[in-house]
Amino acid sequence: MSAGGIWLLAVNGMIGAGIFGVPAGAAALAGSYSPLVFLACGFLLTAVVLCFAELASHFRGTGGPVLYLGEAFGPMAGFQAGWAFYIARATAFAANLNLMVATLAFFWAPAGGGPGRAFLMVLSIALLAWPNIAGTRHGVRSLGVLTVLKGVPLLALVVFGLDRLVPGVYPAAGSPLPEFGDFALAALLVIYAFVGWESAVVPAGEVKNPARDMPRALILAMIMVTGLYVAVQAVAVAVLPGLAESERALVEVGAVLFGPFGAVVLTVAVVASVGGNLAGSMVSAPRLTYALARRGSLPAWLGRVHPVRHTPAASILAFAVLAFVLALYGSFVWLAAMSALVRVLIYMACIGALPRLRRRFADRPAAFRVPGGWFTAGGAFLVSGLLLLQVSADAVLVTAALLGAGALVHWRERRRRAASAEAPRGHGVE
Repeated sequence: MSAGGIWLLAVNGMIGAGIFGVPAGAAALAGSYSPLVFLACGFLLTAVVLCFAELASHFRGTGGPVLYLGEAFGPMAGFQAGWAFYIARATAFAANLNLMVATLAFFWAPAGGGPGRAFLMVLSIALLAWPNIAGTRHGVRSLGVLTVLKGVPLLALVVFGLDRLVPGVYPAAGSPLPEFGDFALAALLVIYAFVGWESAVVPAGEVKNPARDMPRALILAMIMVTGLYVAVQAVAVAVLPGLAESERALVEVGAVLFGPFGAVVLTVAVVASVGGNLAGSMVSAPRLTYALARRGSLPAWLGRVHPVRHTPAASILAFAVLAFVLALYGSFVWLAAMSALVRVLIYMACIGALPRLRRRFADRPAAFRVPGGWFTAGGAFLVSGLLLLQVSADAVLVTAALLGAGALVHWRERRRRAASAEAPRGHGVE
């Protein structure tokens, strides 16, 4: 894989459901200063990306954070990294499903709540889960068309909305500065629009020259996506006075700029983008529990394959059920913040692994080094920690419960398998 391939993975991972869902929440917390939140998050995540680029340059294997933390702190840390990624994907799936259903309410009003909302969620999950149970080839094919339609509408919003950025409209005249707590909460939400770039470091073992190509591709992707997001948010703030209260922010921006046709185009873009994200998660996330079960870290039934289709059907169904429960009882903003919380924890853990891995691989002079040294890495770690201080108590408790449940299941399964291996074998029936 070349630098161009890494760049494509990172950009496609970031530009997805998040940018269609977070503008309203960011505006509600930071007002007309919300584009600066996107800019600040871009700077923060660039520092995190630099740390990950150094980590990736040390390894030729595939696995990303699972590999980094497992090598630095042992198998239990590697398991928790994999489990945390699973939780992050499950909460992101649930958040995106909420966003897609809310967007479809533009065409079918009952989808806005009650039984209609639940029915559409069940139908969507079933349509995504069944092709993956039927066969991996079908699951991958379902990604095809969905990944093509999401970029052009965003660029159109920026190009045709730039003339709305006039003094007094944006930034709004006399708009007060947001409080630090609101700005930090907005940042934690906005980070959700950037997550996904970490998928580009997972296949590091297939990169021609990771020490050279990883930093170039990841930094270029972060710069381009940050610029696009800042422009989209600025246009949304200028075009839509009620942005903070909108449930379909960019759809309404499209309606203002292009009329009813624009609303339909943006609705299709949201559904395609979110649908592609959901389809990708349905393909990849169940493989995490499947792989962990095959390694003996989770119950064996999660590692079973369909007797005919040879797909991890049990893990797919388990993921579908978990995602449905989270989507039904959570809102987009709450679930997005929770997913971002888990990702920030993973980022901090990986940055914390950097000193130990530097010492372990000190004999590899070709490894990439973070520009600015510990100032850059320490700053990224500190700012990430400050963001976590703004997380609501219920999000922390639910996240801790899910991570704790994974650790407990892992511990019990390890003990059960160890006891089974040590048990004396019988020599017949008495």
